[in-house]
Amino acid sequence: MSRKSGLKRMRSLPGSRPKVRCDQTPRSRQDTSCDDDEVNSEESHIPKKQVRWDGAAESHVDEFYQGEEDKQESEETSDTKNGRIGCSYYDPVKCFVYVLEDTQESLHFDLTTMLLEQCNPDIVLTSSRADDKFINILQNYMEASGGIFQIRPHKEFTPNKGRDRLLSLRLLTELDMQSDIQALSEADSNSDSRNAYDFMNKRREITGDPVAKRWNAAIRLSNFTSLDSAPLCISSIGALLDHLNRERAVVELNDLGIDGLEVRGIEGLTLDQAMQINADALFSLQVFEDENHASIHSDKTKEGLSLFGTLDNTQTTLGRSLLKTWLLRPSLSLSIINARHDAVECFIRPENLVPVNAMQVHLKGIKNVPRILGNIRMGKAGITEWQGLVKFTFHSAMLRDALAEVNEAGDVEIVNKLIAVLDVASFKEIGNTINETIDWEESAQVGQVCVRPHIDEELDQRKHVYNGIDTILSKVAEQISQTTPAEYASSLNVVYFPQLGFLLCVPMQELWQTEGIKVLDGWSFQVSHCTYPTSRSYVYFKSQEMRDMDTHIGDIHPSIVDRELEIVQALQEEVLVYDQVMGQTCDVCAELDCLLSFAAATRAFDYRKPRIVERSVIHIKQGRHPLQEQVVDIFVRNDAHLVAGAGFDFAESSCEYDGDPSEHQTCSSIILCTGANACGKSVYLKQVALIQYMAQVYYVPAEAATLGIVDKIFTRVQTRESVSKVQSAFMIDLNQVSLALRNCTARSLILLDEFGKGTVSTDGAGLFCGVLKHLLDRGVNCPMVLAATHFHEVFRKDLLDAQSLPITLLHMQVLFASNPRQLVENPSSTRASSPVYDGIEDESMEDGDSDHKIIPGKRLTYLYRVAPGLSLNSHAAQCAAIFGVPRRIVQRAQYVSQLLSSYELGKLLDEDMTEDERCDLQNAEDICRKFLEWDLQSDEATRQFEVKGKLAEVLGRELQEE
Repeated sequence: MSRKSGLKRMRSLPGSRPKVRCDQTPRSRQDTSCDDDEVNSEESHIPKKQVRWDGAAESHVDEFYQGEEDKQESEETSDTKNGRIGCSYYDPVKCFVYVLEDTQESLHFDLTTMLLEQCNPDIVLTSSRADDKFINILQNYMEASGGIFQIRPHKEFTPNKGRDRLLSLRLLTELDMQSDIQALSEADSNSDSRNAYDFMNKRREITGDPVAKRWNAAIRLSNFTSLDSAPLCISSIGALLDHLNRERAVVELNDLGIDGLEVRGIEGLTLDQAMQINADALFSLQVFEDENHASIHSDKTKEGLSLFGTLDNTQTTLGRSLLKTWLLRPSLSLSIINARHDAVECFIRPENLVPVNAMQVHLKGIKNVPRILGNIRMGKAGITEWQGLVKFTFHSAMLRDALAEVNEAGDVEIVNKLIAVLDVASFKEIGNTINETIDWEESAQVGQVCVRPHIDEELDQRKHVYNGIDTILSKVAEQISQTTPAEYASSLNVVYFPQLGFLLCVPMQELWQTEGIKVLDGWSFQVSHCTYPTSRSYVYFKSQEMRDMDTHIGDIHPSIVDRELEIVQALQEEVLVYDQVMGQTCDVCAELDCLLSFAAATRAFDYRKPRIVERSVIHIKQGRHPLQEQVVDIFVRNDAHLVAGAGFDFAESSCEYDGDPSEHQTCSSIILCTGANACGKSVYLKQVALIQYMAQVYYVPAEAATLGIVDKIFTRVQTRESVSKVQSAFMIDLNQVSLALRNCTARSLILLDEFGKGTVSTDGAGLFCGVLKHLLDRGVNCPMVLAATHFHEVFRKDLLDAQSLPITLLHMQVLFASNPRQLVENPSSTRASSPVYDGIEDESMEDGDSDHKIIPGKRLTYLYRVAPGLSLNSHAAQCAAIFGVPRRIVQRAQYVSQLLSSYELGKLLDEDMTEDERCDLQNAEDICRKFLEWDLQSDEATRQFEVKGKLAEVLGRELQEE
């Protein structure tokens, strides 16, 4: 991922977490800057067996999705049930601070990991009192992601300091900017008073009473969080603001304090309103896919084949950022989901195609206005920012006209919101004022904001003098040259330099270079200068005429710039009155941009509106994989049916399903899919999960779908191995399954693709069966599970009895073709009746026939179609032949596999044995058979002599008499 910002990044080689250091300068990704003495003194009072647990986190994310996160943990008892975490992070794209109030954390820090994965921080800060395990999680994540990790002094993470810093935010203290501007203008007009008391009273009228402002800030702060209920959250916000203020002061070389930070709003993070999906699930489902730049010298990335890339048709920076947020946190609110569905349904109507295209064009002209307004407020706005603001006022008005042309949009929430927030009259007034004030052509030429003529009379006079200064200088130079000796200078010029004023310029003489510069009476030497590339030297003097021009004309250029700055400052104050309404408009435009992007993807890929219900069900008809269908010529569609809670009939859930109940007799919580290698099982599993995932964002790739709300999605599909992880592939798989079992609920969805394949087949099969039975034992709290396996022995040995367990057994169909007109069904699949393929029913092979020898002309054909029943053969040999493995190797592998399945290992041993060894083995087998046929239960055989005789008979030896 590309990471850029105005702050200089610091990198170092990954390493173990260092001890606390005493300096205040970050050293590396795991920098520390707290005082050893302070930490030692604080920890000296802590009992040795006491664990420091509670955490607070913060993250700073900029427009390139880089960030900084801070986590703090205070003293707690060793009881892990009391572990809590608070979080806050800053988004400089929207200039918002997001906070998560103190929340219970698990022993495995699952919430912390999820926050890190979704915020994708660039810098992590933690308190010096953080728990070691907690620090290790932060450090390992940042080392793997290439970010910076710092340990800050615990004194920066105190609730009182956090509250004080929050109360200093301009967002909470400034309530009415219009009254402040009016007070400023009155103070400028009445500046005669020299009394300190009167000055302070007037100052209080301008800035407001500090006590009243702090009281107002405290009242507004209670709308977001409180010190009593969320001390960790308050502490993290304070540390975040302090860090941002330090970094801004370093970059901008000023110290305006917390009040100088650009914070437009504070929003709370609600975990119960968004689907929880971790990085492994996002990677397995290919929701995001970063591809490196083609050049090895660039660290930029681009979006590859991913769900985000498929849906991203956004035109604005804020829209793209919001779309990524929606995909990171799919909604759990039925009202929000239905509102998005209604908006997309309205925008994809044929009669609305023209206004929708017009709205996308106008959205493209809307820049990041909150960032522009922030630069204007800080006095850093250039010509580009002012042009962006004028374009915003124009395109917002045109957007309003396009909205009026949308048919049947009266009940669409986003349309009503945008109409309510668009203040077209005020925006037009702002745009006209800016356009009438700023001279765009002159500004582009000189590289700074210039003011048009006839705006200010004094400025026009100064510019008139400045523009005609060449004629004045020529006349003055001609007059002075008449009184200057000819032998002194061959030529003479009068020049003007800002800050230096008017000067006489004469060429440097060779004699002056050796004997020194000769100065005429009444002149004073100023400076000598050599020009390049001509290498000519000139000498500059001040004469009485030059001093008179300095007095009467003055330093004209700086005076022009100063006056233009004053006019632009007045324009800035006039514009900032509408800061809040323009920011709200941009937020709504970003939401509209996302919905228009969804509508474009819906038209392009034929997505359909799902039916969202309260019950946890998945009923999909003719579903498709949104990414796989883009890379294949023909995609085979499949159905899927799941109901949360073990074993439900369609009769019980018929109210939730619009299809034909006769298509499938039962619908359970677990689907177990088998089939040949490379037959499409993984695609089917991910297809169902993606359709459910997309339904909680907007439309789905299916003919019809009835879906409930899923709160969490867990996957064990792909294993991301890395040298940075001190874990084997099997251990990574176990971690993914363990996370799912710990956190899943009755409303969750779990994908298990060949779980257990990383170890011995017997252990893997046992783990696989144990996980499924553990989930089934939850009864009505059993989540919805999609599983695929090649452990066919679990069905032969009745470890998973489909007759008694509420599991839906499916398999992916394949065909064996001996010639173009003879199609042979997969013989190893168990089914109720022989299916018909292409109108030809297979009667040549019976179920259970295991003769799969490769014969000339016989080939395996994948149908990628789901059917009920089991497939007890993976057809690995046929797959190997398809993908180029030599025929002799395939035939040998097939032969060995057949002997292993029939427990005839002796035939394998016979292949390398001599004739004598074969005879010995045959004799040994005969002895074993005789011994097994011996009836030891008879009374006569129990006598000692007869036992010895019988043994001698079995062994073929004579009994020696004692």
